[in-house]
Amino acid sequence: MGASTPAPGRSVRSIRRRSVEPGSDGLVRITGADRPGAPVVVEARTAGLDLAAWLRESQQTVDSHLRAAGAVLFRKFQVATAADFANVAGDGGDERLLDYMYGSTPRTKESKGVYTSSEYPPEATIPQHNEMAYSRNWPLRLWFFCQLNATSGGETPLADSRRVLERIPASVRARFERDGIMYVRNYGGGVDLPWQQVFETDDRETVEAFCAANEIDLEWLPDGGLRTRQVCQVVAEHPHTHEMAWFNQAHLFHTSSLPAAVREDLLASFGPEQLPRNALYGDGSVIEDEALTEIRAAFEAETVATPWQTGDVMLVDNMLMSHGRNPYDGPRKVLVAMSGAWSALKETR
Repeated sequence: MGASTPAPGRSVRSIRRRSVEPGSDGLVRITGADRPGAPVVVEARTAGLDLAAWLRESQQTVDSHLRAAGAVLFRKFQVATAADFANVAGDGGDERLLDYMYGSTPRTKESKGVYTSSEYPPEATIPQHNEMAYSRNWPLRLWFFCQLNATSGGETPLADSRRVLERIPASVRARFERDGIMYVRNYGGGVDLPWQQVFETDDRETVEAFCAANEIDLEWLPDGGLRTRQVCQVVAEHPHTHEMAWFNQAHLFHTSSLPAAVREDLLASFGPEQLPRNALYGDGSVIEDEALTEIRAAFEAETVATPWQTGDVMLVDNMLMSHGRNPYDGPRKVLVAMSGAWSALKETR
């Protein structure tokens, strides 16, 4: 989950809801949103209702809402601990949960497949993004658990990636779709994550094997550092709904995501090739700042924030919906798990 420049304000757009359907078993109330970008809300009517058990009995209903709305928020179920959450996200076990291999943000592993959400300062805004869209392998589903809600702010706002795609001008899309996006990463150096953390190993041969299998160009640097380059998708077709969605992180990796002073300092210190991370067109040419401005505007226009309540669990379709984080006050703890591994590599082999 990426991060960028703190943005002023904490707008939480008002969401008027309408009833979609009562739970067929009378145990839950299901409420939908009257606009794209908001999750369907499934609220337990019975105290102590086990979410993992309810999900096993109601998977078709949940899948239907998830594919239509892109996110489902579960509220007032019996989920209090990281172990409870792992049981929910892993459907009774942890074998379906994914590791955060080739990650891009700092986070703490709570248990197998369960991590803290991106650990950035509370005053920072984390912009909208689809998880691991800077690679060619990603999770189809994200699970969030609000173990402790902030005093104020701290929402995990969402944006419909299908509608973001529609908003981006054709003139901007054309160049991206023709050339793809090249992500360049220089690991460590006291600025970004070290390669040992990103690849979860100290062994160079293991890193080289991972990169070869995932079509990532790799270069070991004289100082012991590592540089990788990978050309990835701009849009992606959802494997189940077959809808097209804007699916990349160019606006997070590009240097325009940084404050002007920070950008200038990094360029002066490292030069273009040694920047901790950057996004280029797939042919290696520079992406214009103006193109990224259009992309960020599309995300902003589609962003909807729903306040958390302690104990909430939210399931997000990672291809249909992007997510971010608003600034917050007070202690806050949100955990995340990923499931449903998908790879774009299979489409080109």
